[in-house]
Amino acid sequence: MKIDCGEPFVGRAGKLMNLAFQTVGIKRENVYIANIVKCRPPSNRNPENDECEACMNYLRNQVILVKPKIIVLLGSVALKNILGKEYGITSARGKWIEKKGIKYMPTWHPAALLRDETKKIDFIKDLKLVINEFENS
Repeated sequence: MKIDCGEPFVGRAGKLMNLAFQTVGIKRENVYIANIVKCRPPSNRNPENDECEACMNYLRNQVILVKPKIIVLLGSVALKNILGKEYGITSARGKWIEKKGIKYMPTWHPAALLRDETKKIDFIKDLKLVINEFENS
């Protein structure tokens, strides 16, 4: 039986994300990582709407405490739950969206990079945009 250690992104997708961070010069210990849902859904499926809604107040409080200037939204679930169901990850990724004084950068979820290696280039480009924005703010 595999026990969840409570840390986000510790599997294959997390290792790939760490490698991407290293590639662009981001230290994982210098970023705050939070998930939409606080418990892993069965079979690692995407969380259902009621599961996301049940965790949103917790996530909102995390954002209030951390006070981020930039939030990177990893994948469609994060994008739709944070900015709205009208957004799609394919059209929104790589484009800055600003709301309530926070800049959001939607990009691919690291698990998507495992399924489609061509998305790695976009992911790295998006992370570079984040670094540039952070350095210039």
